[in-house]
Amino acid sequence: MADKCHIYLLGLIILCSPATGTSEVEHHVFFIDGENVTLPCNNVRSDCTTTTWIYYGEGYSDKLFSSGIKKNDTERHERLNLGSDCSLNIYKTTKEDYGLYNCWKYVNGETPYTENVYLHFLQVSPPSTQTEIRPGSSVTLSCQLYSNDRNTLCKRGFNLVWVNESGVNLQTDSRYQISSSPEHCNITLTTTLLNEDNNREWRCQITKGTEIKTSVSYTVKYLDTSNRWLYEVIPAVTVAVVALLLLLWLICKRRADKSKKTQDPQGSDKRSDPSVCETINGFIPPAADDHDKTNDVAYAEVITYRKSPNESQNVHSDDKVTYAAIRGAKGVQENCSATFASVIKNPPK
Repeated sequence: MADKCHIYLLGLIILCSPATGTSEVEHHVFFIDGENVTLPCNNVRSDCTTTTWIYYGEGYSDKLFSSGIKKNDTERHERLNLGSDCSLNIYKTTKEDYGLYNCWKYVNGETPYTENVYLHFLQVSPPSTQTEIRPGSSVTLSCQLYSNDRNTLCKRGFNLVWVNESGVNLQTDSRYQISSSPEHCNITLTTTLLNEDNNREWRCQITKGTEIKTSVSYTVKYLDTSNRWLYEVIPAVTVAVVALLLLLWLICKRRADKSKKTQDPQGSDKRSDPSVCETINGFIPPAADDHDKTNDVAYAEVITYRKSPNESQNVHSDDKVTYAAIRGAKGVQENCSATFASVIKNPPK
């Protein structure tokens, strides 16, 4: 930590020292998140052995390269390397990369030649309080420049502006409310969204004169109605189907319970018992007279059997037997599932 403080103090001394004995050049480089940037360092030896790069952040410093050799104890060392002209390359930049970079070049091992490179980060913050962007809603977008020099940068010819896809300044359109703060290099855009704003792009640019240094865009994205099925309609339908299936299961269970109550104590329905079958030998007695010929009644001898030999039915002589009148095709009935015999027992005396 003490070494870093010494480096930081040494850097301030060099920056504040008079021009005699040193030569300083100032650069401004602008970037947005994820870009690759190159920080220049001119008039140095091709082997970079006389080049040192130091980064100055908010209240601390970090030596990145010393005599052309990379320091691997920094968190971002994997994203850094030197170009053939000893310029500093930073890959996949993030907001944390903005700040002041010094390139020290020693001539004859004595007087350093210093280049100050200010790396500025431009970012647009989308609405943070809204969960859904839709027509009729009001949105406010904030465009902020992050820099060690931002307190004076936007007062020295650098400007932030909001433009549309065609590059027209939105300040000229009354539907947009634009407010800026040059002291903090910040500019905001507020508007009420229209139906035709879906997929519309607005860009925040930082310029100097007519030159665009960099820009960052924000695209309006309305809720896709086709995607609503994924997280609104489908879950609701699923709940309804589950509820319907549960209701049908309850109905079927209730009917099954009622059906069990109609069975005999042994739990079987005698009329539906496939082990019981009646064999019917039917005959029609000869008619006594013409009146009897019209009597369409047949008497039947009913013989029953069961697959279970241990089962038996006790029929007493005084039990009443009900005879059934059967009309149908001649011959033996093969399917006797619809034939029933009823024996009515006399009450005990």
